[in-house]
Amino acid sequence: MDKREKEMHTVYEMIHLYCRKNHKDKELCSECLALYEYAKMRIEKCPFMETKTFCSQCKVHCYKLDKREKICMLIENIFEKYAFLFKITSKNMHKSKKYPRKICKNEIIR
Repeated sequence: MDKREKEMHTVYEMIHLYCRKNHKDKELCSECLALYEYAKMRIEKCPFMETKTFCSQCKVHCYKLDKREKICMLIENIFEKYAFLFKITSKNMHKSKKYPRKICKNEIIR
């Protein structure tokens, strides 16, 4: 599995966990599926995938503001309780020495 596939898998698992917890669906609901499809499209087109750790550290923010806010809310909602499930993400968290709240708040430009 290359880095792009791992990123897509991690995003899917986070969205799936959030959806199960908050929307009580076993599969992704239409709202969460749309968010995943958007994130997948952005990951597929990311020219910096092989060298970046977090989107917040990227010079180019390719997510639309509303989608970025939704992803950040989702990360804040689940990450602290379920970080052990996302080995790739937690390794990157320790590399950057930032936590999801800081990442998301720095990333969102109002």
